Amino acid sequence: MSLILYNTLTRKKERFEPADPNRVTMYVCGPTVYNYAHIGNARPAVVYDVLFRLLTARYPKVIYARNTTDVDDKINAAAKAQGVPIKTITDKFTDIYRADMGALGVLRPTVEPCATDHIGQMIAMIEVLLDKGHAYAAEGHAMFNVPSFKGYGQLSGRSRDDMIAGARVEVAPYKKDPADFVLWKPSTPDLPGWDSPWGRGRPGWHIECSAMIETHLGATIDIHGGGHDLIFPHHENELAQGTCAHGGATYAKIWMHNGFLTMDKEKMSKSLGNIKTVHALLEEAPGEALRWALLSAHYRQPLDWSDETVTQAKTTLDRAYRALERVANIAATINLPPKELLDVLDDDLNTPKAFAVIAEWVTALNTATDPAIQAELKGALLAAGAVLGVLQQDPKDWFAAQSKNVDAAEVERLIAARLDARKAKDFKEADRLRDAIAALGVVIEDRAGGTTWRVAE
Repeated sequence: MSLILYNTLTRKKERFEPADPNRVTMYVCGPTVYNYAHIGNARPAVVYDVLFRLLTARYPKVIYARNTTDVDDKINAAAKAQGVPIKTITDKFTDIYRADMGALGVLRPTVEPCATDHIGQMIAMIEVLLDKGHAYAAEGHAMFNVPSFKGYGQLSGRSRDDMIAGARVEVAPYKKDPADFVLWKPSTPDLPGWDSPWGRGRPGWHIECSAMIETHLGATIDIHGGGHDLIFPHHENELAQGTCAHGGATYAKIWMHNGFLTMDKEKMSKSLGNIKTVHALLEEAPGEALRWALLSAHYRQPLDWSDETVTQAKTTLDRAYRALERVANIAATINLPPKELLDVLDDDLNTPKAFAVIAEWVTALNTATDPAIQAELKGALLAAGAVLGVLQQDPKDWFAAQSKNVDAAEVERLIAARLDARKAKDFKEADRLRDAIAALGVVIEDRAGGTTWRVAE
């Protein structure tokens, strides 16, 4: 089966056919680094990481670019509030973002361009747009002239009035049309700025991505991804300026957008106080469980985040790792992702169905007694997990990490006391001690070689 992806631009699923099968290109809008990323920010990072892994398994070379926005009004405000240069803010939170995404099993993209490293390219693209009549300069600004691009609105499917209202456009005397948007804006002395033909200033948000795409991927890319909230105005404006800068060439062949993440059925927002950062959640649950939870719904659908979502993900992973632990001494016989898994992922990244396939294999592995079948199922799980970014830890490490908050010495003391009680035939005391052990979140198993224990699933 060929890879089929839903294209926001055409509003239908399409067969993925890269312009050059030997050089597949993908760009995803990354973080604006002024604070900790919340779990909603992590959803696109995890979703497109799976796509990156899937593409890499199929094509010899995949160039995946995920940008970092390190010049922005929110960054400026944070730096001013703390009395530090913007680079102090952006360096700190770029490192934190990478570490937090790494804890979720997100691979580093092929290239991670920063906006401030591409100011020259942005200025050059703006000059091209000016020369082609798609932009104009006014009062220290460079503005994109929306009426000059007849295809404006095709990505979002919005009417002109809706687009103007949705963009919350600034009413300004230097605008030729209310929908026109900023390519370059002036900076006051207290704000970051760079010299340009229009005076000292800084880029608009949208031109950043178009310039970085041109620099690292080319005029036309195979896939452009991001969150649903970016369709308008960000991606609509990107599409307009990128197409116009390259003489009408296709900007991106396929546009992909992941759905919103809600918190206990409510939209996640700072005003509601229901934001949960990845950094904080990693103190509460394994990163792999957070990743599994993020992939538990189809990427285009809304995902409601709750403690129960994470608990269920962790329980599912415990079961899978327990099955792998039982066959730790058996060598896997499959190294490539099984066709059954690829078929469901090839249908627009259907991760819920992929997890259902994994669940079937876990059940089969738990009941299998033939070493050859066990080896095959183990290989299937590991190969499938490599594409999904899960089940790659040693089971012992997985369970050991969860037991770090358990007082192992106390557990061993209680187990020894219970053994003494059983030897003395004081079964009431033995039962009391078993209950005390269970209260610590530990399960014990009496075997011929002695009593073993593990953290409860």
